[in-house]
Amino acid sequence: MPSYLYTATNSQGKIVTGSFEALDRTAAVVALSKQNLSPISLKEGTAKKTSFGFLDFLGSNRVKNDDLVMFTRQLSAMVSAGVPLLRALSSQHDHTDNAALKTVTSGIVKDVEGGATLADSLAKYPNTFNDVYVNMVRAGEAAGILDEILKRIAIQQEKNASMRKKIKSAMAYPIVLMVITVLAFFGLMIFVIPQIGKILKDLGGPEAKLPALTQAMLDISDFLIRNGLFLIPVAIGGVVLLMRYLKTPRGRSLFHHFVLKVPAINPIIRKVAVARFARTFSALMGAGVAVLEALNVTARAVGNVVYEQALVEAAEQVKNGKTLSSVIEKSDLFPPIVAQMLAVGEETGQTDTILVKVADFYEEEVDVAIDGISSIIEPVMILIMGSMVGLIAASVMGPIAGLAQSIKG
Repeated sequence: MPSYLYTATNSQGKIVTGSFEALDRTAAVVALSKQNLSPISLKEGTAKKTSFGFLDFLGSNRVKNDDLVMFTRQLSAMVSAGVPLLRALSSQHDHTDNAALKTVTSGIVKDVEGGATLADSLAKYPNTFNDVYVNMVRAGEAAGILDEILKRIAIQQEKNASMRKKIKSAMAYPIVLMVITVLAFFGLMIFVIPQIGKILKDLGGPEAKLPALTQAMLDISDFLIRNGLFLIPVAIGGVVLLMRYLKTPRGRSLFHHFVLKVPAINPIIRKVAVARFARTFSALMGAGVAVLEALNVTARAVGNVVYEQALVEAAEQVKNGKTLSSVIEKSDLFPPIVAQMLAVGEETGQTDTILVKVADFYEEEVDVAIDGISSIIEPVMILIMGSMVGLIAASVMGPIAGLAQSIKG
């Protein structure tokens, strides 16, 4: 989408300058008129870069969630206290310590100064402000309740961040154990087993016949030593290619369908998706966003392709006159309680309030499920590590016992 540089006069007769993206020149003129700006000059320019290439790849150019929550809360407090929006944004820019957020707020201040709405300014930074954030701000501006909407956004961000942290925390311990197990296996196979094999052959002689288990371990060790330099880059390359494939639309779809079929993971994935749906949809509805728009935005925010497709299809059926509760009720992806609570919300006009309770309930369910899996994973990983050590010990002790028997005989 091309970027346009403009010089225009505002409703007070002052000359303002700025830039924004539009489909074409006609759309750019319409956008300026909506902002009560009369263009003096309008020319196509180069789009602003909102990332720093390699730094962005490393993640140093991204705004952290904690900083974004703080920005949202402070902006809400200042707007609620009657501070003009432009002054509040300028204050946020001047006092933030986050370099990435300072760059983003600088661009937002310039756009708002040029007459753009806050929502349109935020939409230029999709890596920082997602669809949910932008749409809620747009609805808040239209309804004149921007401060209240910003509070809702901050609460939602905190809840989402809390859930992500719990999931990451639960996964950290088993991942560390798995890495230690793999490193220990390769260390034993490459450095310990060859030395033990040499000792056993020296004791038993070149014609000594080793037990099948011991011979298998020696063969694996020999294979890793001879092909290690080839296997390591192949394994790393395979992981990188897999990660890149999973980021493609097809790979992401296949992965999301797969995780919904894994017995131990499936319940947690479903509860996380339902909790995100309930909280995001309730926030958008509470902000005054239209149902169809709220459904489409929520679909993109759930984080699972299967649920995204289901919600997009639900939006189509709602467009044709059906109630959302009746559509959700027929889907296997949503528990019956969600449809029942939605039906009550539709009847009473309190869909947002009721869905917040649904979100709270399923977030607690996610906590319980994660704690349950964590308590199971720990002994399983310890059992795997113990089995590996026991297998190696058996492969060593077997021939030693055989040699001891032959010496007695």
